[in-house]
Order: sequence, then C-alpha cells, then structure tokens
Amino acid sequence: MDLQDTIEQPRFEPGASEPRIRVLVAKPGLDGHDRGAKVIARALRDAGMEVIYTGLRQTPEMIVEAALQEDVDVIGLSILSGAHMALFPRIMELLREHGLDDVLVVAGGTLPPDDVPAIKAMGIREVFGPGSSLKDIVEFIRSNVDPRRHVAR
Repeated sequence: MDLQDTIEQPRFEPGASEPRIRVLVAKPGLDGHDRGAKVIARALRDAGMEVIYTGLRQTPEMIVEAALQEDVDVIGLSILSGAHMALFPRIMELLREHGLDDVLVVAGGTLPPDDVPAIKAMGIREVFGPGSSLKDIVEFIRSNVDPRRHVAR
C-alpha cells in the first residue's frame, strides 16, 4: 500500500495559493535508528507538507537552531533511546527562549505511557507511539498548526 493511499490527501502543487506547512523532523540524542522518522517524514511530504529532516544525533541546540533557520511551523521529535526526559525539557526551554512558542511540537518513538503526561506538561502537544496511524499524525498536525505562523510568509 502506498503512503499516499493511507493518508487520503492530495499533494499540493507548486504555486498553490495555500501555504505549505513546514515540518522539522529531528532525532535528538544518541539514538542511531531513524527508520520511523523517515517513514513519518515521507508521509508528511506525501500529504503536501514541506519536510526538513535533520538527521541523527542532534543536540537540543542544533534542533532549535534548525527550527529558527528554516522558519518551521512544526517540530517532530523522534526518540528511541530513553533520554526524552532529559532532552525534551531542554528543547522546549530553548524554543521559549528564542520566541518560538507558536511552533507546534509533537513527539514519537518508544516513550513509556507513564511519561506521556509529563511530556505533554512540557508543552509537547501530542505523543505518537509505535503503531500510530500516519493519517492521524497528518490530521493532528493540520488541525493544530498555528495559522498565524503563515502570515509572515
């Protein structure tokens, strides 16, 4: 099955009047596995979003700097290493320090269900674990991106 069929959304054509959602997909920490992040990145791209993938082993500072430089609407954090409770707070702190409070942040990976309330309390809006529907991820992002982010473009 093609990811496009799963998402059931057409691609935006170049020159379309609606601004494209810009998503930064990042792998914080020392985790060396990125298959899931690449699947998500492709699904978001196929849904018409512009996706910037930072690659493996990104520090919180590198992630926030990339978000600033790329003027993204969304940051998707993918982590499998178990270091999320150390890395996520620093990322959220840096986003606030740089005035990026309006950027939607979501997380995914193998995150213990008991940690989800604390993750959301940090300001991460949603957590998508293994088996999450690509369609649900796309719809969540579309429904929760701050529309004011597109005014300046």
